[in-house]
Amino acid sequence: MTRREFILRVARQGGAVAGALTALGHLPSPPKRTPTVRRGDGQGQHVVILGAGLAGMAAAYELRKGGYRCTVLEARDRPGGRCWTVRGGSTATEHGGPAQTAHFDPGLYMNAGPARIPQHHETTVEYCRAFNIKLDVFNNDNESAYYYLEGEGDLANQRLRARAVETDLRGYTAELLAKAIDQNQLDAPLSEADAERLIDYLRREGGLSPDLFYRGSTRRGYTTPPGAGLQKGKMAAPYDLAALIRCGFGDEYSDAYAFNQQPTMFEPVGGMDRLAYAFADRLSEVITYGARVEGIHKTPGGARITYRDANEQPQAIEGDYCICTLPLPVLAELPTDFSPRMQAAIEAIDYASTGKIGLQFSRRFWEEDDHIFGGVTRTNMDITQIWYPCHDYLSAKGVLVGYYNFGETAELMADRSLDGRRERALAQGQKIHPQYTECFETDFSVAWHKLPFSRGGWAQYTEETRTKYYPRLVEPDGPIYLAGDHTSYLTGWMAGAFESAHRAVDAIQTRVVSAN
Repeated sequence: MTRREFILRVARQGGAVAGALTALGHLPSPPKRTPTVRRGDGQGQHVVILGAGLAGMAAAYELRKGGYRCTVLEARDRPGGRCWTVRGGSTATEHGGPAQTAHFDPGLYMNAGPARIPQHHETTVEYCRAFNIKLDVFNNDNESAYYYLEGEGDLANQRLRARAVETDLRGYTAELLAKAIDQNQLDAPLSEADAERLIDYLRREGGLSPDLFYRGSTRRGYTTPPGAGLQKGKMAAPYDLAALIRCGFGDEYSDAYAFNQQPTMFEPVGGMDRLAYAFADRLSEVITYGARVEGIHKTPGGARITYRDANEQPQAIEGDYCICTLPLPVLAELPTDFSPRMQAAIEAIDYASTGKIGLQFSRRFWEEDDHIFGGVTRTNMDITQIWYPCHDYLSAKGVLVGYYNFGETAELMADRSLDGRRERALAQGQKIHPQYTECFETDFSVAWHKLPFSRGGWAQYTEETRTKYYPRLVEPDGPIYLAGDHTSYLTGWMAGAFESAHRAVDAIQTRVVSAN
């Protein structure tokens, strides 16, 4: 039978032609989203997994499909690691700080860690599908939100709609480029026809007049909106280009078109931790909570882990392999017998200082008064960003993220008392939303670099550390494998955790199968 006859016969029998073509090498194989672990491959091998974050739980979930025995040790009393949704009753105690308990109303929450899923992060989306986790649209880039920049110039110290700022910057940029092309001042060689095509594009993209001037656009909004009868609508005048530049709007411009930042993203209905608990429910018999790792060492037959249990009693466990998903700053402080190169790599990677505060308000004034449904307001004040909830629209109350900040700004905010953080967030936020004062009810703040078992938001690689240290981190040290988003090029994303877990599982699987 020829290949052509075989494919036609498959089609007549209702078979999968695409699968047949793939098997015959005529189509590329689809991307692999889960490890290649088959039932029985594990042959009872024991894998000790450190950390019940997303990477650790995904590794255990996949390994158990092949018959591996898994033990997951988690220092916290909950699963998820940084995939943490703060609700009423949630608690946290930072290094050197007091215990904090959230008092959000039932149904209200803040995603303290990851809060959005890009559409192309297929591994994350596939786990949501597998566990029947419904997704809401996350409005990542909302042009109804604001920019508010303190500084110099006519536009400083006032809230401006993002749609107006971004439309004007786009329009002026298109005008300058179109005029440069029209006057043959562009270095790039363009034929007359190509130049005309590009100018036509810029005229449409920038909202330019026929003579290539930007004089404003309905895209930026109206001073009087169009309506019924004779209400035609009055277009708002554009801001001055020099004023936009002087105020620094270019520095605060949205990054929503970066590869992992899209205008429309996803979030699980009910909170990000729905995904974490979906794993935990399927792994309940193998996760030990309150298990604080105190040492990691190799043995002739595998690895030995010492830890303190929830009652502060010393314990030890041995496995044929170990997958360690602990954040590198935490791992660097543990007694281990890693090779010198591995230890140096672990100690070399910095983690991001970052923090959030959730503010509960008695009414959703950002929707009722300002007509903002999801999205982000950006500012150069300490609060950096305000995130509006992308769920439960038109509800009576809501929790917005009153600040999401980074680096030195996050460290200065974190060094304040809990009351001081709240006061700072309210004082700066009410410059944008005066309703803060009358509507605020309660808050909960998180400084990730001060949380004991996290010690930062995500790994921050430089070109040097990626080149010099990263290759060592993704190779095993004897029976010990590292996983977690820090062993991926998707640091800070849940997909990085999942794909790093799959890499570790595949590596162990290959090792076990080849040894038998």
